[in-house]
Order: sequence, then C-alpha cells, then structure tokens
Amino acid sequence: MKEMMFRLKYLEVVDSKEALARLPEGKLLINTINAHSYNVARRDPHFAEALMRGDTLIPDGMSIVKACRWIGTKSHPQERVAGYDLFEWEMERLNRKGGTVMFMGSTERTLALDVEQAAKVYPNLKVVTYSPPYKPVFSDEDNRAIISAINKAQPDLLWIGMTAPKQEKWTYEHWDELNINCHVGTIGAVFDFFAGTVERAPIWWQEHGLEWCYRLLKEPRRMWRRYIIGNTVFLWYMLGEKMKG
Repeated sequence: MKEMMFRLKYLEVVDSKEALARLPEGKLLINTINAHSYNVARRDPHFAEALMRGDTLIPDGMSIVKACRWIGTKSHPQERVAGYDLFEWEMERLNRKGGTVMFMGSTERTLALDVEQAAKVYPNLKVVTYSPPYKPVFSDEDNRAIISAINKAQPDLLWIGMTAPKQEKWTYEHWDELNINCHVGTIGAVFDFFAGTVERAPIWWQEHGLEWCYRLLKEPRRMWRRYIIGNTVFLWYMLGEKMKG
C-alpha cells in the first residue's frame, strides 16, 4: 500500500454511538482512529492498511469529528465515539444475554483488576484473559500461543489491548487464523481505564472534546510529544487534505 492512499476524506467512519447497534453480528474487526493514530498511519503503511481493511472504524477523538466537517469527508460523524463507548456498549449488550468475553493484552495485574471489575459491573459474563509477553515483536511461538488461547476460549466478544499500532497490526495480520465468530475491538488504554489503573478524564472534559488535554495535564512528560507536536502535525495533514479538495 502506498502512503498517499491513506486519507481521512476517504475513510468510512461510524457516525454516532447509536450506529453501534447497527453493526452486523459475527466476526467483525472494529478499530478506532484519532489524531495520533492518523499521524502514525501516514508514516506506517502497514498500520494504514490495518485500519482501512478492518470492518468498522470509530472516531475516537473530537479532532477526527471536527476535521471531517472541515475538509468535507466521505463520512459524516456527528459525535465522538470513544473506545470506551464501544467497550461499554458491547459489554452491556453481551451481559444482557450472557456469554464469554476475552481480554487479550496488558499485564497480569491489570487483567486481574479487569476481571474483578467485570464481575461487579457485568455479572452475566465469563471473563477469560491472556497476557502476552512484553516485547516489541512477538516470535512465531508467541503468536501461536496467543492464537491458540483465543481459539480455545471461543469468546463471544474479544478485546485486544496492546496499544496502537501494535494491536491493530497484530489483529489484522492474524485475522484469518482466529477461528472465532464475534466482534473484536482493538481498544488499547480501555483495559487500564476499566481496571482503574489509569484515571479517565471527568465527564465535562470528555463532553467538550478535551480528554486529550486532561491526559496531557496528568502525564505531561509522557504525553507532550503526542499531543503538542502530534496535534500540530495532524492540523498540517488536514490543511493538505483541505487544499487538495
């Protein structure tokens, strides 16, 4: 895939939280996009392909929603649909009928907290977890073990949380090896938000599209490059898309 093919104006993005109810059943790959992941995808053709070839893309950031309005995109998202919105909707849907949800990714400690929290909030769900090795690149043996664990669990809902772009690329690469029939969401930080190991922004900040600012204030040394430089780069890319019509 050539880098020039990845453009926001051509992406099909979910338009609202209500649209989640219209997602088809069965094996479905759901990814998220925000300013940071867009920037990364412009430099990483493999990541761009993973995002474009997934089944559903949700606008996890007000920057995406506003940019779509400004440059006139193929999709017309009306609101931000955060990864956590997807998580809550899918978990509540499955909890109503009961089933198995699998968390693949993160640390054993975080996963243990996720299991505890799920037991309180979603009592009708059986929770299965798998913590992969903490390394930049998985070996063939690592990949086989992860795939085997997922296929053995046969979940009714699968969450992949290894941070972008690793989680999206891994899931896309091994999609055909996953013998499952459920929705699969790549949701990164949601594992930590749900476990309570990372504090999510208060509702007011979320509703005003300032969750990124809250995270920057809470973790300036870790987040300044992503948000200060990254948001500037995103604006530059959007200006380019706007000018090219």
